[in-house]
Amino acid sequence: MAYVARTDRPADKSARYAEVTTEIMAVLEGEPNRTARMATVASMLHDAFDSFFWTGFYVVDEDKQASGTDELVVGPYQGTLGCLRIPFGRGVCGAAAATGQTQVVEDVHAFPGHIACDSRSASEIVLPVRDGAGQLIAVLDVDSTEKAAFDSVDQAALEDLLARAFAV
Repeated sequence: MAYVARTDRPADKSARYAEVTTEIMAVLEGEPNRTARMATVASMLHDAFDSFFWTGFYVVDEDKQASGTDELVVGPYQGTLGCLRIPFGRGVCGAAAATGQTQVVEDVHAFPGHIACDSRSASEIVLPVRDGAGQLIAVLDVDSTEKAAFDSVDQAALEDLLARAFAV
């Protein structure tokens, strides 16, 4: 199935998430490679929402983890230059990795220890990404230049998408 960017997008955010999730899952069907799956999710999500300024993955660095250091390394993404490495517990991405909990931040500049990879980011949602065995493999990071751009609708839809896309 070829992906074609849509211009007749639903105005309702929930409806748009349902539509893009269906499109993403159709494109991912039969693709086992994790990097390809992440690249596809990042690209299609970024294209689906005008408020998504930076959309991508920070992947658990397994080599560092084997030596006792918990660190994320930038993975597939869409947007401006991202941070290359983020320690667990540092910034919004590190908090999501360390706690295993989704982080919804209305104002990143008020978040203790926020890492400003791009000063134009104003709000952020970061979700843990787990494989089929429940192991943390990455976090999905979405930034917006608008304050309070993310809410419980984004959280529920993105958590559902990630569970479907990476529990293979």
